Amino acid sequence: MSTSVDIGNVTLTYRGASGGVLALRGTSLNVRRGEFAAVVGPSGCGKSSLMKLVTGLVPPDSGDITIFGDKVRGPVKIAGMAFQNPNLLPWRKVIDNVLLPLEIVEPHRRRFRQHKAEYRDKSNALLKTVGLDGFGERYPWELSGGMQQRVSLCRALIHEPALLMLDEPFAALDAFTREELWCVLRDLWQKLAFTVILVTHDLREAAFLADNIHVMCARPGRIVMTKMVELPRPRDLDICYEPRFTDIVHELRGKIAEVRKA
Repeated sequence: MSTSVDIGNVTLTYRGASGGVLALRGTSLNVRRGEFAAVVGPSGCGKSSLMKLVTGLVPPDSGDITIFGDKVRGPVKIAGMAFQNPNLLPWRKVIDNVLLPLEIVEPHRRRFRQHKAEYRDKSNALLKTVGLDGFGERYPWELSGGMQQRVSLCRALIHEPALLMLDEPFAALDAFTREELWCVLRDLWQKLAFTVILVTHDLREAAFLADNIHVMCARPGRIVMTKMVELPRPRDLDICYEPRFTDIVHELRGKIAEVRKA
């Protein structure tokens, strides 16, 4: 399996009027094509900074980021993104929120008007996949938080990105809704076979979803441990109560507690 994302010895400093903050130093990470990778670590360790580098939203001071063989030199069009806040446009209906990337990202942008009916059918099919059949004509404020996050996932996937970047997408949800959306994401990933990098503070979430979990140390961040999750797929939520699952979570928690003190 070839490499999708290759982060090579990257350093990143945020510069401001009062001086610079070294966010990442000597950070390296490899994610295979089709892999589900998770990144965990203490608050402020640079997990979100890593996301910004991979998607080309900020350039590194040094080091290289390569996605599918191409060096990142600006915003990455082949990546879909979803965040803790769904960030849906309240004046647009659900289906129009999902369609938004197709109005922006080439080659869909130039085809959008002519093929809008086709794209709407595709959006409705994706909404049905995440349990929102019939909700396309609603507005975001008519939906619960969990439903809005499902719409956000659909919007991130509508242009069929090869890479999905997720930054704490379920952190604001209650435990039951969060676990329900773990299963939604699991099923979408297994069906569509895209590459995923998930940033999360939830170690159970990482262990349930990921193939490999990368642990970052306190700022300046770098990868200090990679844990392979050798749990069979497909995974059901019942696995979260098995000793082999809780052993993984305890190992990760112990490593994060160690690097917080360092």
